[in-house]
Amino acid sequence: MALARTQKEIRQRAPLLLVGLLVVNFALMAFSAKESGDATKQHVVRTWAQAVAAPFQRITSGVGGAVTGFFRSLANLRHASAENEGLRQRVQQLETELGQTHRAADENERLKALLNLKESSSYESVPARVIARDPSLWFDTVTINRGRMSGVELNMPVVTPGGIVGRVVATSPWTAQIMLITDERAAAGAIVGQLENSNALGSVRGMGESGLVEMHHVSGMATVAVGDSVVTTGQDAIYPPGLVVGTVVEVRKVSDTTPQLIRIKPGARLDSLEELAVLRYTPPKRTAPDQSLPNVEKK
Repeated sequence: MALARTQKEIRQRAPLLLVGLLVVNFALMAFSAKESGDATKQHVVRTWAQAVAAPFQRITSGVGGAVTGFFRSLANLRHASAENEGLRQRVQQLETELGQTHRAADENERLKALLNLKESSSYESVPARVIARDPSLWFDTVTINRGRMSGVELNMPVVTPGGIVGRVVATSPWTAQIMLITDERAAAGAIVGQLENSNALGSVRGMGESGLVEMHHVSGMATVAVGDSVVTTGQDAIYPPGLVVGTVVEVRKVSDTTPQLIRIKPGARLDSLEELAVLRYTPPKRTAPDQSLPNVEKK
């Protein structure tokens, strides 16, 4: 009932409110038109309207500026992220190119050293590259990309500028397998110091995965010290004399009457072989004696 009465009152008063608003509007228009004749006089209505609207304009402007700044910051962040990703990719590319340059430089140095070895050696050599390693004996055998078609034969010695690597134990027309000097089955005649100036004569054998070789049968009276160089003697009918075996890293001496035990670090970098050379070396033939003392068996 009260709701119906209120709606009725609104319908009755609506014409009066409309007339009142029209009157106020006409009055304002007339007042504004009257003041427009004086250019120097500020419009009162406009001044009050601006005063009322100013706080709302400041709020609207601040919100709009904040929103604009937010989206501008998002755009800048997106641009910076894209730029950082581009720089990261460029850095990775430069690192890759630098690594390739270093590898190429190292390879050139190794090839140059092999060339110098070939020129300085009195034996013909076949340059080769390591193409595989035995997965079960990682430090003991390697396969190279040269075989019988290149003149590689069984038992030929293999070297690098640093020293001996091993010997050829298997061949195919295009590849060959090398047993490294560190293999427990490998051996070579060797001497500590210079061939002409030392009596520390013995033989070296591999020690397997340790990466070292041991020298046996060296007299306890021979002078051997850590840091001495060891070279081949040529008495094993595999390696020519004078090739570097390595450097003494440990000496065990019990007495002058007991052979010394010497451990040697190979001169060749056997754990990172890449390029090497096969020496086409044929040891001197040993002629059998045609005479002997009585009761001595000929061999």
